[in-house]
Amino acid sequence: MAGGTKKSPIRFLKEVGQEMKRVTWPTRKELTKYTIVTVLTVIFFVIYFAVIDLGLSELVRIFLE
Repeated sequence: MAGGTKKSPIRFLKEVGQEMKRVTWPTRKELTKYTIVTVLTVIFFVIYFAVIDLGLSELVRIFLE
């Protein structure tokens, strides 16, 4: 830690609580929007890599025959 001072765990947790009160949390609408975007992005990449994997597997199979 900076300065070599060690904070007690209780003090640390109190400071964490104070900091959490200052956080700007997303609204329900924003959270829903971000969640949908994240899920759709994951689905897109799953499909993308599945197609790439299938294509490469077929190429390897063709060359090894």
